[in-house]
Amino acid sequence: MVNPRTSDFDETYNPWQTLSSEVKYHNPWISVREDQVLNPAGGRGIYGVVTMKNKALGIVPIDAEGNTWLVGQYRYPLNEYSWEIPMGGGLVELDILESAQRELKEETGLSARRWTRIARLHTSNSVTDEEGFVFLAEDLEAGDTEPEETEDLRLWKLPLAEAVQMVMDDRITDGVSVAGLLKAEKVLAGRGK
Repeated sequence: MVNPRTSDFDETYNPWQTLSSEVKYHNPWISVREDQVLNPAGGRGIYGVVTMKNKALGIVPIDAEGNTWLVGQYRYPLNEYSWEIPMGGGLVELDILESAQRELKEETGLSARRWTRIARLHTSNSVTDEEGFVFLAEDLEAGDTEPEETEDLRLWKLPLAEAVQMVMDDRITDGVSVAGLLKAEKVLAGRGK
């Protein structure tokens, strides 16, 4: 159907049927579940789901001159270096804003007096239930970083427009960062900044 209207179909309809479910692996950050299913065509199959134990949190800090900060680090699963917005995880049961404030301080040393949630997203919804949130952090104050022991981070302060160009040139490929930077640019443009 082309250009469906929401009144034309039931968005709550689930064509999948779960026959059984078993956790195959878990650690402090994720669990991997294998479900025996009937797919939408009625055929039997398996579906693997990665359940995240944290919310993904990204922060786009913006100073009065329109600069932002990127965090660079080597990403083990990709086997490559990655420039990203400051981000991390917040336990599902904790307040996402408090977790985002902690992450910004840990990775950049910055704190902000003004916070705006600008995005809710699902990072890879065909295999994981991970939910992410992106905040715009403004009215910044500098301080000391507090990185975790597993982090070897580099900080880069640059104009937001340059970071957005890095997205457009595929030099920033992390999904939360791409969404966050593009939405931040749009939100700030809507304010006339």
